[in-house]
Amino acid sequence: MATSRSRRRPGKAAAEPAESEAPTESEAPVDIAAPAEPAPAEPAPAEPADRAEPAEDAAFVYDVAVIGAGPAGLAATVAAAEGAVTVALVDAGPRPGGQYWRHRDGDDGAHHHGWAAFARLRASLDEGIATGSVTHFAGHAVWHVERGSGGDPFAIHALVDGEAREVRARTLVLATGAYDRQVPFPGWTLPGVFTAGAAQALLKGQGVLVGRRVAVGGTGPFLLPVAAGLVEAGAEVVGVFEAGRPTAFARHPLTVLRAAGKLWEGAGYLRTLRRHGVPYQMRTAIIEAQGEDEVTGVRVAGLDGAWNVIPGSERTVACDTVAVGYGFTPQTEIPLQLGCEMTMDRDGSLVVRVDDEGRSTAGDVFVAGEATGVGGAD
Repeated sequence: MATSRSRRRPGKAAAEPAESEAPTESEAPVDIAAPAEPAPAEPAPAEPADRAEPAEDAAFVYDVAVIGAGPAGLAATVAAAEGAVTVALVDAGPRPGGQYWRHRDGDDGAHHHGWAAFARLRASLDEGIATGSVTHFAGHAVWHVERGSGGDPFAIHALVDGEAREVRARTLVLATGAYDRQVPFPGWTLPGVFTAGAAQALLKGQGVLVGRRVAVGGTGPFLLPVAAGLVEAGAEVVGVFEAGRPTAFARHPLTVLRAAGKLWEGAGYLRTLRRHGVPYQMRTAIIEAQGEDEVTGVRVAGLDGAWNVIPGSERTVACDTVAVGYGFTPQTEIPLQLGCEMTMDRDGSLVVRVDDEGRSTAGDVFVAGEATGVGGAD
């Protein structure tokens, strides 16, 4: 990364707390913590209602701009700030954490996996904001990034409440995360059908349940925290319909051992589902959402080894909401805009090619997190 002389952003005193959100290490229940994860001792400080927006000086050029405030973006911001450079953290969310640590004001983190790591990163971020080395541009939905000509800095174009804003920087770190991969099925456009990520985001960010009787389906470990979060928050989860067979990983013991922490986390979610009497069925898929104007039920069926529906296995399950996800797809629109070279990941996803330091093939553009391969917050 670029390492220029240390300087504060114009108009900021070193002791000033900065125009950022107050420390708020809160999150909503969806990533239900594994039993061994201790809850933080104290709830997060309340978010001030009158938090000032960062003063945006179009002429100011940051040394580093990080796009995305999830686990990878926060880690990159903290690391860059330690290098005595000016850093802009640009994110669409109202507070840092991304989807993984999405939270509400006053949340104590008791229902979040890895909350202690978030608390440490957030404390370092707040320290950088207080000293003026970091500016947090919250609520900035980035829609385009362009490279300046003749050595000019990058220009990050964002929308804030419908108004255009611009942040400029010499070096970029793209930590844009991923989004739900979907497989179309009959009825998937009915009101009441959500992606699994949307169901989780509403619960985490606003404390809103997507429905009263929810069917969760698709494939991948993400279904477990979504279902566990919903049932813990008061929804009736009529079933988790896993199209794959997670037990097949037993044929790869070394891979399983390397993911021992994730296995323990998953076991915690399964215990939550079992405690609430939620059926978890493998090799079973949601093949249709039923209803006229809204969801009234789903049709599920067993799958054979080639993912074909087993004749005679279809049945209907009554519900008013469906949450479906088939893993994640890296969000690579901005790296593609900037001409980063892409490659195919093991799961068939298009990801950014980076070296061991996270540098892409597009000059001073670094990429961190899911855009280089979906692997979770770790």
